[in-house]
Amino acid sequence: MSASTSRADVAVLGGGLSGRLLAWQLIRDGARVALYERGDADGSSAAGWVAAAMLAPLAEAAVAEPSIVEMGAVGLTRWPALIDGLPEHVFFQRNGTLVVWHQPDRAEAVMFERRMRANAPPALLRDGVERVTGAQLADVEPALAGRFQEGWLLPNEGQLDNRQLLRALAAGLAKAGAELHWHTEIAEGAYPDAGLVVDCRGLGARAVLTQLRGVRGEVARIHAPGIGLRRPVRLLHPRYPIYIAPKENDLYVIGATEIESDDMSPMTVRSALELLSAAHSLNPAFGEARIVELNVNCRPALPDHLPRVQWDGARLLRVNGLYRHGYLLAPAVTGEACALVQALMQTTGAAPHAFDWETWRASRPWPDLFRQA
Repeated sequence: MSASTSRADVAVLGGGLSGRLLAWQLIRDGARVALYERGDADGSSAAGWVAAAMLAPLAEAAVAEPSIVEMGAVGLTRWPALIDGLPEHVFFQRNGTLVVWHQPDRAEAVMFERRMRANAPPALLRDGVERVTGAQLADVEPALAGRFQEGWLLPNEGQLDNRQLLRALAAGLAKAGAELHWHTEIAEGAYPDAGLVVDCRGLGARAVLTQLRGVRGEVARIHAPGIGLRRPVRLLHPRYPIYIAPKENDLYVIGATEIESDDMSPMTVRSALELLSAAHSLNPAFGEARIVELNVNCRPALPDHLPRVQWDGARLLRVNGLYRHGYLLAPAVTGEACALVQALMQTTGAAPHAFDWETWRASRPWPDLFRQA
């Protein structure tokens, strides 16, 4: 923990992805920041620890609301600047996303394309979707040569390493002089003394955000030397569509499960078989990979599956509901939360009604992101 001799401008509750990224932006803007997290500096108890961290707004357009796609497109462009200045290496790649399917599942590809084009803004689709033939796949992704007859290449999409990012944000906050409180849980209502408090606790805020629920996600991390995928691959399937995200040093993250449950128990045999069997069907060489980890966590979701930045009209904000789109949405959502924090800080010392909430909210690119309690 770094020492501080002055009262924090902002106390951030929750040091998962959103809390760390929010704190990092605020401290770079000159705010005095204190961060409180019940887990460790690595972030191993955060939902963001169990993720593939794919930055794929077009691919997500097939299953997400248009506003998610728009915020995700903004987030993708902002990640390099957010990573810049961190004291530790963070793998970031923008080689696109490849979407493939086995021929018996071609109907899934037709539905995927229809939904993607319906939900994505024209600017994102322009130069963002390329149909590839089986012969072209050999050049685009040699590891899949001869495996599929066609696919979609979404060349502008990206990914990063989630665990490297969480650690680097912790190191960056410490170096920048943030007041860091790891292994510290804050009781509801017993908030730290600070100018503003921002609650980024995810499912830890269920006592006050009563509509919040957990959605279980499961991933396998495997070590597979010699395969050499160049970019994340999504395999469409009517029962178990999966993604495989290649990280550094021949490490792959495989996932897709989305279960309406806040059960944090270990992965089921069925889920493990489906994830690993689908990977094997993508390329049989995955059969020789070594399983590094089978892990689960639960993502915080609101009934509409959309994120929310909520203000109580005084000194408390809540940032929550990023659901399964955490790394895609975090730059835009936390960026908007930072804008609200900065606007509120400018009214410090004035009565709460001095801040024109409705006018400010209407001026933002996504007004519906904001709510007032």
